[in-house]
Amino acid sequence: MSLVDLPHITGDLPHPAWEALTASGDPGHPPRILILYGSLRPQSFSRKLAHEAERILRHLGAETWVFDPADLPMLDSAPADHPKVQELRALSLWSEGHVWVSPERHGTMTGVFKNQIDWLPLESGGVRPTQGRTLAVMQVNGGSQSFNVVNALRVLGRWMRMVTIPNQSSVAKAWTEFDDAGRMKPSPFYDRVVDVMEELMKFTLLVRGRSEYLVDRYSERKGAAEAHALARASAVVETNETEGRPRIGKKGATCTISNCKY
Repeated sequence: MSLVDLPHITGDLPHPAWEALTASGDPGHPPRILILYGSLRPQSFSRKLAHEAERILRHLGAETWVFDPADLPMLDSAPADHPKVQELRALSLWSEGHVWVSPERHGTMTGVFKNQIDWLPLESGGVRPTQGRTLAVMQVNGGSQSFNVVNALRVLGRWMRMVTIPNQSSVAKAWTEFDDAGRMKPSPFYDRVVDVMEELMKFTLLVRGRSEYLVDRYSERKGAAEAHALARASAVVETNETEGRPRIGKKGATCTISNCKY
């Protein structure tokens, strides 16, 4: 994407320096970014901001997908094999970073947005569809600037075990910041959106290829070792019960399963 598609950017907006940021295990393909927004309104400003972010990310070299939350059922009102649920989960697995955009409603994110995250499990079949992925958070406001939503999204991102970048965007009076074609007007708000997308790209390149190491936890390693030891012990007991072999009981007593006395 050329700067012709981003008319409000002056000067240069180069791709991030891959050679300075990528790990030896970097997969080499364009960073994969999933974008979620939180309104079903025909004139949704969170959707407009999501697509503006997508244009910037594509210019910076990302591969993007904007998920449409229309027809996504409310959590637990449909089975997890619902097509929209499967689409959302597959896109999260595909992604290496997320952009979350929600309007502020009653001081926090919308139900439309939260429902999307609620459908993403922390773990499924040993796979975590959000862990280790980067995250950028943004909000749109009908009135004066607020940071309630981006603060709430940061909490949610931490809960989903994501790497949330430092920068963020909150667009005040969003209805004044977009033209009739749905494009964002030039303003300090627009410049901040560019900053956030540029930072997300850099952090995504920095994290991917290293995310498994970065999110490797002592407590989980300990738990896995204990589970493995328990599984091995269970296998030994099962073998002894099947074959009647002698085994060592408490205090070193030698016995079989049938006659062991401690």
